[in-house]
Amino acid sequence: MKRLFFIAFYLIALLSNAQQSLSELLKNHNKKNIPYITVQELAMPKTKAYILDAREIEEFNTSHIKNAIFVGYNNFILDSVVRKIQDKNSEIVVYCSLGIRSESIASKLKKAGYSNVFNLYGGIFEWKNNNFPVYNLENTETKNVHAFSIEWAKWLKKGNKVF
Repeated sequence: MKRLFFIAFYLIALLSNAQQSLSELLKNHNKKNIPYITVQELAMPKTKAYILDAREIEEFNTSHIKNAIFVGYNNFILDSVVRKIQDKNSEIVVYCSLGIRSESIASKLKKAGYSNVFNLYGGIFEWKNNNFPVYNLENTETKNVHAFSIEWAKWLKKGNKVF
C-alpha cells in the first residue's frame, strides 16, 4: 500500500510539473533580480551586447549563440569577465539552457558593478525554439543543442537534443 501511494504521488508530481509553463518555471526558480531580454530582442541587429554563456563547457562545445563568450557556471571566475569587459556600463546578456543558472551569474556581475546586465528569457532552448541559429566549436551552424538533462530536455522543442 505504501509503495502504491508513493507511485501515485510520483505520477501526480510528474504530471503537474509537465503542465508547468516556462514562465512558471522561471518564476519558481529565479529571484527576479535581473531583468529579462527576449530572444527576439537579442536577435535584433541593433542589439550590441556582450553575450555570455553560463553553461558548462560540454554544453558550449555542442552549441552556442554566435559570438558568445564562455564563462561557465560551476567554475565561473568573475575576474575573467572583468578582464574582457572593462566598461561596467556595457550591455551584457547572460544565457544558459533556460535562464536559471544565467540569473545567478548575472547577479554576480551586477554585484561587481556592471549596470546593464540582462538574463536571456528561456535561454538557448528558447533561442533554438524560435529558429535562431546555434553554432558548434568550428563556428559552423548546427542543429545540435545540449539538452542539459532528461528533465530539462522537454523545454527544447526544436533541434537535436544532445546529452
